[in-house]
Amino acid sequence: MQRRLVARAAEIGKSWPEVAGTRQRAILTALIERIDVGTDQIDIHFRPALLGALFDVAEPLPSASDDETQILSVPIRLRRAGRVITMRIDGTDPFATAKPDARLIKLLIRAHRFNTTLVDGGSLPFAALAEREGVSSSYFTRLVRLSYLAPDITQAILDGRQPRDLTADQLLAHSRLPLAWQEQRTLLGCG
Repeated sequence: MQRRLVARAAEIGKSWPEVAGTRQRAILTALIERIDVGTDQIDIHFRPALLGALFDVAEPLPSASDDETQILSVPIRLRRAGRVITMRIDGTDPFATAKPDARLIKLLIRAHRFNTTLVDGGSLPFAALAEREGVSSSYFTRLVRLSYLAPDITQAILDGRQPRDLTADQLLAHSRLPLAWQEQRTLLGCG
């Protein structure tokens, strides 16, 4: 029974954008009793007795009375992006595999290479080191700062577990990335 429900839900999910707005609203209104939004989770109170009817499965769900509700809790985190606060729901696909971002990894490799150039450069000024690497002094400085990322942030990037909105461009945009690891985690949404 559960397999049929999941299969039918997957079918409906694929065609959901084509369902008329009034039909979408009717389905959700019948299925969901209420939604509670908290600071760290969303609780969706739904009526399991209606699942079979809504998904066109003839058999009633076992142990689901008409007035029973169940709660589906989803952890969330609020994230400030400039003046806007966004809600992030991570890990919604339990079967998704981490995909490392090649641009982010390349950026970290280059940052560590620039840091090695700086350390080995002796008393050469930043401008001369940057010129040797073929980049501006500003870019060289920003990249060297990235070599001081917290080890857990670096590992998350290498494993592809960084926040979805953390891109190479966004990481470079933090020209004043703090050196304190906890501040980095907070700023980049990695903790």
